[in-house]
Amino acid sequence: MKWILGFYGIQLFILLILVLGSRFIWDRRFKAKNMQKVPKDFIRTNEVSIDPTTNKRLVVYFNPETGERLYKEE
Repeated sequence: MKWILGFYGIQLFILLILVLGSRFIWDRRFKAKNMQKVPKDFIRTNEVSIDPTTNKRLVVYFNPETGERLYKEE
């Protein structure tokens, strides 16, 4: 009986870690996507795309030091 409780307890613990980890990753991606001000290290590029889900224009900014790209709504 103890091993059954342990087995389900471990699965519940792993599921909880995955849910919490996903929540924090989703928040970070969502906030970066909808940022109001572009950090000073980023340079505007000529790339412009349309988000297919919202039909909004996104301008691409690039950080040459880290290679990170940022998409800001125009």
